[in-house]
Order: sequence, then C-alpha cells, then structure tokens
Amino acid sequence: MRANPIAEGRRWLDQAREDLRWTEHLLGEGAYHLVCFLAQQVAEKALKGFLYAQGEDPVTGHSVGRLGRRCGEYDASLGDAAAEWSILDSFYIPTRYPNGIPDDIPANVYDLETASRASALAARAVEEVAVRLEAGDSRATPTEGAGR
Repeated sequence: MRANPIAEGRRWLDQAREDLRWTEHLLGEGAYHLVCFLAQQVAEKALKGFLYAQGEDPVTGHSVGRLGRRCGEYDASLGDAAAEWSILDSFYIPTRYPNGIPDDIPANVYDLETASRASALAARAVEEVAVRLEAGDSRATPTEGAGR
C-alpha cells in the first residue's frame, strides 16, 4: 500500500484532467476516434484515482463499468453515476484498430456527436471524482454487504 492513498488518488485524477484537456483539443481538430478512446482513458483514470484514495493498491483493470462498480462499494452515488459512463468501454478497442470496424477504419467512423458525448461523459467522471477527492478526507467506508 502506498504511504498516502489520497495523494495517490489525486495524482491519478490530475492525469485524468490533463488527458481531458487533450480530448477537448482533439475534438476541435476533428480527431473524433481519438477523442472517444481518450475519453474512456480519462474515466478509467479518474475512477482508479478514487479507488487508490480508498487505499486499494494495486488498482487493476481497464473497464469503466467494472471500476465504477468497485467505486460503488465505497460510494453508492458514485457507482450509480459511473453506470452511465460504462458506455465508454465500447471505445476501448474499436477506436484504435482497423480490425475493430468492419470494412472501414476508426478515423472514418466516429463523428462529432459521438465524440462530444464521450468527452462530456469523461468530464463528468472527472468532476464527480474531484468532488470526492478534494473534499478533504475522501476515504469512504465500504457499503455494508459489499464484498471486496
């Protein structure tokens, strides 16, 4: 376990914020497939930050949905919010590889509307985690009956 779980969580949140800044830049440049992929990464890092702040170490996995459910063991309202963000998992592979899209490439498939929605979901993940990590002692107690 790391010496300061909250500091580690904030470190992950800081990286999520920096990546979010780049989703906004890439959105303006029309790199919609990259925005979608990076949005998934932003939400993943934000949720991992929350879990690190709870003292989990290591925090493994890439699924926003799974990470969100784990967060819900500590903070039910965060888990509920993260359920909406799990759609970002659908951007983890097909946005990066030509074999993820039949007869086309990711650069041709993703559009402004999809990328804007993905970026907005990622921004919400960062905001929700930030509220919890910046509120002082963000360590929550696991919800009763939640098995870890």
